[in-house]
Amino acid sequence: QVQLVESGGGLVQAGGSLRLSCAASGRTFSNYAMGWFRQAPGKEREFVAAINRGGGSQYYADSVKGRFTISRDNTKNTVYLQMNSLKPEDTAVYYCGADPTFHTLVVVTTEKDKYLEVWGQGTLVTVSS
Repeated sequence: QVQLVESGGGLVQAGGSLRLSCAASGRTFSNYAMGWFRQAPGKEREFVAAINRGGGSQYYADSVKGRFTISRDNTKNTVYLQMNSLKPEDTAVYYCGADPTFHTLVVVTTEKDKYLEVWGQGTLVTVSS
């Protein structure tokens, strides 16, 4: 079973950029689709982006489309989230998650019968105005 550790969070000004990393343990990383999620204070966890096992397919929430890019390097067991044109409303704890099924990552926050196999501990992103 893969284990995940996020890093790269911090304080950034609106309009700035930040890159998050999620390092996975184990040699089964390539068997998992990966996703990024976020949770702001007082809000439910929401989907941000997902990428399939090979990295050739990505899906984004409308709120980040055109600004965020998810990618992965299976040789390094790492998934990334490049965040550009950051807005104060992007402030949240960002989590990476893993699941064998790409579709599950996309719908897990909206379908109550779905859940991920693995979550990271989260990294805080704060965007100042």
